[in-house]
Amino acid sequence: MKLVTRSDLGWPASAAPTQTSTKGVKVHYEGTAVSVKLSTDHDACIAEWKAIRKSHLANKVENYSDVAYNYAACPHGYLLEGRSIGRRTGANGNQALNQAHYAIVGLVGSSGLTEPTDAMLSAIRDGIELLRKNGAGGEIKGHRDGYATACPGGPLYAWVKKGAPRPAGGSTPPPSTGGGTSPSATYTVKKGDTLSSIATAHKTTVAALAELNSLKDPNKLTIGQKLKVPGKSSAPSAQQLEPFPGASFFHGGRHSAVITAMGRRLVAEGCGAYSSGPGPNWTNADRSSYAAWQRKLGYTGSAADGIPGAASWAKLRVPKS
Repeated sequence: MKLVTRSDLGWPASAAPTQTSTKGVKVHYEGTAVSVKLSTDHDACIAEWKAIRKSHLANKVENYSDVAYNYAACPHGYLLEGRSIGRRTGANGNQALNQAHYAIVGLVGSSGLTEPTDAMLSAIRDGIELLRKNGAGGEIKGHRDGYATACPGGPLYAWVKKGAPRPAGGSTPPPSTGGGTSPSATYTVKKGDTLSSIATAHKTTVAALAELNSLKDPNKLTIGQKLKVPGKSSAPSAQQLEPFPGASFFHGGRHSAVITAMGRRLVAEGCGAYSSGPGPNWTNADRSSYAAWQRKLGYTGSAADGIPGAASWAKLRVPKS
């Protein structure tokens, strides 16, 4: 479990009322537009969570004593502490519902970033299991169960209805480049650095750097801090590479971690045409990025149409997602 605590966030102890036991946990989403930037920048996840708390404390109608949720889960697999263990949620709709279940929110919304990653689902599962060890019963429900709302949205609710299983592979984020990574180099944090800027400079992700350095809060760096960064290593073996799924795999409406992994390799090769992302949904940005890769390989005309082919895919060396 990768936990970002209230202390890490600079928050005091929660002022929410005590609630030492419940029937279980209810899963939520934000219910508004959520920036796709969260999928590639963990700093944005921390900022989002802080903004949610700020908005809740400013809500004079609800008169929240704290952020409404016990925990949040971000796309990079971090569990973000809210009201935490032993505190009554303010998110379930009314006092009776708040007393019946704790609440965990996935940082996805009704538009923009709408699909939870496997890492997010694992983080929600981490939160459920943590709460179960500290007074929660066995029920796992969606916010809409017993309350008139669309929350937690279609994708999260479908997962809840399956029993909220932990995805295969746990909460480890996928690799960000086609080559293996080894902590063979260090980087000294300079004034103005963010983990996002360091990750970009070293062709990796915020989540990967945070895990490599066991950072509780990737939003907190100090000047002079030594960070491990990915060094050069041997390319992955064939068993670690994603096999070519066929040209027909790539079409509008396709949602797959394979597309995210492909996009990250395209960015690493200097072919990214993304204004945000890459993400798991096949978009025109993916096609434009792949067309740039095809042109880099020497393809022209209809052979550089942005639809992956077996030969160019093999040269891209997309890691298994």
